[in-house]
Amino acid sequence: MIALRDTLLLILNIVYFFVIAHFIMSWLVNFQVLNLRQPIVAQVWDGLNRLLEPLYSRIRRLIPIVGGLDLSPLIVLIVIFFLQRLVATQL
Repeated sequence: MIALRDTLLLILNIVYFFVIAHFIMSWLVNFQVLNLRQPIVAQVWDGLNRLLEPLYSRIRRLIPIVGGLDLSPLIVLIVIFFLQRLVATQL
């Protein structure tokens, strides 16, 4: 049981890291600190979008973008936090 709990917590931590990295990178791209014409930046951006867009799109169906502000990353982080606490206490 401990191995299962630790594995689930590791997966949730990795997803948490990806969401934070995507959030920070989106701000850096929007403020033109990072340029998407650079191949490595474009590859990382595309990879993060492919990984996280399925999560974000499900949340956007329930909570639309409000005033140009996308709250789906925040909701994903809250859900990850909840799942981490649930897994840590139940298993």
